[in-house]
Amino acid sequence: MSQQRITSLRKQIAKHDELYHRDAKPQISDFEYDRLKRELADLEEANPELGFEESPTNKVGDDRLEGFESYTHAAPMKSLDNTYSEEEFIAFVERVGKSLEQESVSFVVEPKIDGVAVSLTYEHGKLVRAVTRGNGIQGDDITANALLIEELPRKLAGEGIPDVIEIRGEIFMRNEEFDRINAERESKGLEVYANPRNLAAGTVKMLDRSEVRRRKLNIVLYGLGHCEPLPFECQSRYHEQLKEWGAPVVERYWKVNGSEGAWKAIEQLDEMREGFNYPTDGAVIKVDSLSEQDSLGSTAKSPRWAIAYKFAAEQAETLLEAISIQVGRTGVLTPVAELRPVQLAGTTVSRATLHNQEEMQRKDVRPGDWVVVEKAGEIIPAMVRVVTDKRNETSKPFEFPQTCPSCSQPISKIEGEVAHRCLNRACPAQLQGSLEHFASRQCMDIEGLGEAVVEQLLSRGLVANIADIYKLTYDELIDLEKFAAKSALNLIDGIDKSRSAELWRLLHGLGIPQVGATAAKDLAKAYGSVQALREASLESLVAIDGVGEKTAKGIMSYFSDEANSEVIDLLFERGMKPQAPEVINMAEAVFADKVFVITGTLPTMKRDQAKSMIEENGGKVSGSVSKKTDYLLAGESAGSKLEKANKLGVAVLDEAAFLEMLSSY
Repeated sequence: MSQQRITSLRKQIAKHDELYHRDAKPQISDFEYDRLKRELADLEEANPELGFEESPTNKVGDDRLEGFESYTHAAPMKSLDNTYSEEEFIAFVERVGKSLEQESVSFVVEPKIDGVAVSLTYEHGKLVRAVTRGNGIQGDDITANALLIEELPRKLAGEGIPDVIEIRGEIFMRNEEFDRINAERESKGLEVYANPRNLAAGTVKMLDRSEVRRRKLNIVLYGLGHCEPLPFECQSRYHEQLKEWGAPVVERYWKVNGSEGAWKAIEQLDEMREGFNYPTDGAVIKVDSLSEQDSLGSTAKSPRWAIAYKFAAEQAETLLEAISIQVGRTGVLTPVAELRPVQLAGTTVSRATLHNQEEMQRKDVRPGDWVVVEKAGEIIPAMVRVVTDKRNETSKPFEFPQTCPSCSQPISKIEGEVAHRCLNRACPAQLQGSLEHFASRQCMDIEGLGEAVVEQLLSRGLVANIADIYKLTYDELIDLEKFAAKSALNLIDGIDKSRSAELWRLLHGLGIPQVGATAAKDLAKAYGSVQALREASLESLVAIDGVGEKTAKGIMSYFSDEANSEVIDLLFERGMKPQAPEVINMAEAVFADKVFVITGTLPTMKRDQAKSMIEENGGKVSGSVSKKTDYLLAGESAGSKLEKANKLGVAVLDEAAFLEMLSSY
């Protein structure tokens, strides 16, 4: 039983890690996520024979995305252990004191900011790079977007500036800006965003810098990574130094001694945090002395010298009037709690997710129960627990349906999954989801074709599949609610432009099982057209790096489905002309199989331009210098990568030499 639960928990946590870190669309609260990880950690401790190094309890979540260059942090960017319990917090303080052999340790208490973690590298006071946490070792380079944040200092001013320093902090969005953006989207009939943190996370990874500029992001700095030389000895002095250098800093921090002083600071922070300029969801407690931090060290995932105390999410008790079933794009059935409306976190809550049948059974939730719900960080409310003392004696467990509530077809529980699925491809609910997915920014990127518009198109019978998007007319769109002439013309224009989208976007948008954006790009490069992929054999598919037998069989099954084939044929009949990636003749490519690292500021081109030129000529670009690196393309302020390249004997090129190599081939 323990092994089954451990396997189930690992899958659930991996799914929620992907939703939170890469999609910026969490489905459960921090408290529920932390509860799952705590349960898994306890089970792994009790059953060490079932543990393994790749367990999510031993890893930092990974926010890296395809399309961004990765850079290695000079000092690992680990995540904090956290607690909701005063007793666990006191135990942390006692553990630190025992390790340092001190009766009273000096701590710094800071606000825990609910934003997107970022690491800024300054060389001789000049900002050279902004990188996300990534997997803690490597993160995505978001420098171009970070430079659009007005508060971000491009250059540190004052004295005592190190040669190289990594300054850590959070990018966030103020509530008023979040409300402005949502009001604007609602007026256009577009889907609104869930919460400021998710919107900030999505914005820093946008490729459209004009849109990033339009959405006002903010930043606050407080953390320290690599620093050489080190001009301060403690965290409290570091806060003052940041302020002196002109960096945006936390509005208040406390320097305290022992658990009693730290706990008083946490209580004060909780009372005043509503007046801060940034969203906070807890307190971070750090050992003040940097030398003592070094002495305490870290685990594979977290520092031993710091902990996050999270404030309890706002909760409310209400009646669970009914349980409904929601069907998603892939046919997964999700139970939803239909609640007696209750005020929670400033809004009226009437629905909460119950996740899946297994989770419902674990909590023993039944229609008619009084339940506790919470809403942390403005995300989808979650049902925390049942108030069993108020349960009616006649209550009965909820019977999960045997047929799909949308299409009445039989449902199936796939082996190895916790979810139940409707396998009917013509299911109306799945059609809604597939249309939204197809039009999304990650796929065909059809601006204006969001949830509200799709619902209207379906209810009026204007579309029956994704190909029907391409037969919509201005007269049909102008008749939709909240549509004016401009919005109808803009949508027609967006649909027309998507006809010539990149091939990988179409492959991703089709919703082929197991094929996400990365796999779609690999398939587009390998086959160059939808038709070639339709005719691909199992052997040729599994030969592609990253495509396993399960994915290959899913691809073949998708294209052998008659209904899918008809839709694909319709797409091309209605003008679909996807752009295939340029095929590189590796025998003639100047940089065939050569590995480059790019560092510093190039005189006439951006690093992204250089990266494209390398890849277009058969080379690969890595984020860190190693023995496998063939060339370091170095510009101004090349820093530590240039030193490492020289030590390893890696060939170093400046921009002129790089361009000469290209032109002379």
